[in-house]
Amino acid sequence: MKHLLYILLLAFTLLSFGVISYPIDGYESTGIKRLYQIKKLRQDGKKYTRIPAGAYKNLEDIKLNLTTLAKDSINTLLVEDNQFAKKIKALIPNSGYSVAVLDMTNTDSLKYAAYKEQIGYQPGSVGKIAVLNAVFTELAKICPDWEERTMYLKDIKVSARYWGTGDHHTIPVYDIEKDKLTKRQVIASDVFSLYEWLDHMVSVSNNGAASVMYREALLMRAFKEDYFTLTAEKAEQFFKDTPRDSLTNLSHAVVNEPLRTLGITEDEWRLGGFFTRPAEKYISRKGGSIGTPKGLMKFLVQLEQGNVVDKNSSLEMKRILYLTDRRIRYAASPRLDSAAVYFKSGSYYKCDRQKNPDCKDYAGNVFNYMNSVITVEHDNGVKYIVCLMSNVLNKNSAGAHMYLASKIDDIINTKDNQPKQEVNLDENYKDKED
Repeated sequence: MKHLLYILLLAFTLLSFGVISYPIDGYESTGIKRLYQIKKLRQDGKKYTRIPAGAYKNLEDIKLNLTTLAKDSINTLLVEDNQFAKKIKALIPNSGYSVAVLDMTNTDSLKYAAYKEQIGYQPGSVGKIAVLNAVFTELAKICPDWEERTMYLKDIKVSARYWGTGDHHTIPVYDIEKDKLTKRQVIASDVFSLYEWLDHMVSVSNNGAASVMYREALLMRAFKEDYFTLTAEKAEQFFKDTPRDSLTNLSHAVVNEPLRTLGITEDEWRLGGFFTRPAEKYISRKGGSIGTPKGLMKFLVQLEQGNVVDKNSSLEMKRILYLTDRRIRYAASPRLDSAAVYFKSGSYYKCDRQKNPDCKDYAGNVFNYMNSVITVEHDNGVKYIVCLMSNVLNKNSAGAHMYLASKIDDIINTKDNQPKQEVNLDENYKDKED
């Protein structure tokens, strides 16, 4: 009887909207309001130039690519193809870069290449994928039925409180009745559904949204099925009453244990704590965060296999990673304009102003991490995954990442055998956001 209300709501939703849909056509099933705005603009015949042609795929276009491969095959899949590896390695600078690339165009003959793929980098916002995984992992434990899970993601609304504050990244807040879009920082009184918080976390990489969803995954683990009736007051009391070390250990387990289940080691990928300082009011950081191209590749390959939590969860996480917002860094390559991309970028830098008063943002002189993980799907059937991580001091590497995206695509996407415009490295390129 506990889930009866949601079952009835689900039946009503299916009768009202027919087929469940996602990306831009997915407002009905997710309630993500920014999707409604884009859909409305298209229906009204208005131009929407923020996203390229490859961002207009529908739900039915998004599929998992490697479900026919054995579930326990990850270590046998990531074996280098010598000729392919030679071409990829010729592109990568000798210093400050690591990469892993998997060409999965032909699932019967995968091609893998890697360069310094076991070197660890501070993953920055790429680590938010671990939070995404944690949410779906915990939700599956307390709600076995997939259709009910999606209803909870849409209908459960939680407030930011102090957990979501302290980040300069803005979120899109769309008022459907007034047809008005506002971009602003998260405030403590913000209330969004779990789906919308996840979208804010991934699509615009909001750190506050990541901390809110990290909190919710932790609460799912702590309260189990009682999470569905949990109030904000009871949740906050839990954090007040539970010893700091217990909360720290619990939070560390919630995001990292699912990675270990996938065979990703602690040295290959781990998350050390929340993404905003106010969220550390009751919970400490532990162990530091690290990511490697190999660890991230292991995750994305198993996502394509349907191994991350379960097949439905893997597909839904891939949909959330499908980029229907402005493309930056690696994903901004014009070679990818017509392709569907599933993307997360992350950066983390530090400037010593005494050493260089003019040290610029995203060009740190102490450390300067920039990371890109992406799955690319061209309409001609060419499909591949790239995990690129760099630490190049005193330089915004966004242009270098975009250049490498173009050159890697040139190596893999030869199916049409069409001449392509020459791509040059623009040392002065930087994203508008930067």
